[in-house]
Amino acid sequence: MTFSYKKFRLVSVLVLVWLCLPHHTARAEDPSLNLVLVTLDGVRWQEVFAGVDLDLIEDERYSHRPELLKETYWRQDQAERRKRLFPFLWSTIASQGVLIGDRNQESYMEVSNPWWFSYPGYNEILTGHADPAIDSNDRNWNPNITFLEILNGMKGFKNRVMAFGSWDVFPYIINTRRNELPVNAGLAQTTPAATEQIRWLNKVSAEAPRLWATVRLDFITHGYAMEALKNQQPRVIYIAYGETDDFAHDRSYDRYVDAAHRTDQMLRELWNWLQANPFYRDRTVLIITTDHGRGNTPDGWPHHASAASMAKADSQDRADGVPGSDQIWLAAIGPSVQSKGLVKGQWKQSQVAATALASLLLDPVKIMPLAAQAMSQLLR
Repeated sequence: MTFSYKKFRLVSVLVLVWLCLPHHTARAEDPSLNLVLVTLDGVRWQEVFAGVDLDLIEDERYSHRPELLKETYWRQDQAERRKRLFPFLWSTIASQGVLIGDRNQESYMEVSNPWWFSYPGYNEILTGHADPAIDSNDRNWNPNITFLEILNGMKGFKNRVMAFGSWDVFPYIINTRRNELPVNAGLAQTTPAATEQIRWLNKVSAEAPRLWATVRLDFITHGYAMEALKNQQPRVIYIAYGETDDFAHDRSYDRYVDAAHRTDQMLRELWNWLQANPFYRDRTVLIITTDHGRGNTPDGWPHHASAASMAKADSQDRADGVPGSDQIWLAAIGPSVQSKGLVKGQWKQSQVAATALASLLLDPVKIMPLAAQAMSQLLR
């Protein structure tokens, strides 16, 4: 065979052109096939869409530094006020993604479960349906299968699904006994401590003051999750922040508001890092929601419960439940999410699981046939 320099040059050019062309033969290389799901425990839609509540700031039962809260977060204009509290939500997501749940603007989202508190809400978010039998916050192994567990058994996602939560009940909600998913929650540390940052987080986790018996500070949860993203590259990660609900139960509107603002800062850091990382950039959807609402009056604000849950507890206090604590919200951004800002309509918490799957370009009907349908109005 004789060597032909012209043929060699032609073949080389063709190969180079082929290498430079985009290739879509593998679905796993399509955009939006990574997912970050975030929950903010017990954050009301009222603060998300209207900013701080002046009645609660000025209520001496809940606020010990009203002038500082007003100076920091209060603005007469609602748009400015909510952006002071949630600058990331009302800059980046409002302009590039979607928000739902502003009941004053005909945008509604509610829980489907009859209880209106945390474990039933998280079960509904992760499994796509309400289970009336999930009726307490006790450490009971969840008999229902979450979409996290399902994805972890699928090709392309195997061993690339993780969860991090501030509340120590999440291993039970996700049921790590059944599926062995890596879930770091509560006072758990990360082992092995493979990086200097993880070693520091483990030390802080062990030595930081414990404000609550079952919930750690959110910056520790956030730190562990960020280290996992940087070092393990999960395809799907669930991060559950918890401080807001516990400060509200402590009847401290000051700390509830500050915690909500800090969480927004964490979300900004998370999203900016995802967009700067070659693996996640323009290939990742971020969905943010909450497990339940709170009371819609000053008297009811620290609480959340349905009439059914109060009856089950045989409580004469608030026998009618806490109106407003079934009202929730959702925000999302990413390549498979529309850029619409606030979207009007009506949705249920049970639709989150299918929406998460659909945002990954998967068919939720085939994967989770019992789950409520995806929020198709939010997706491209």
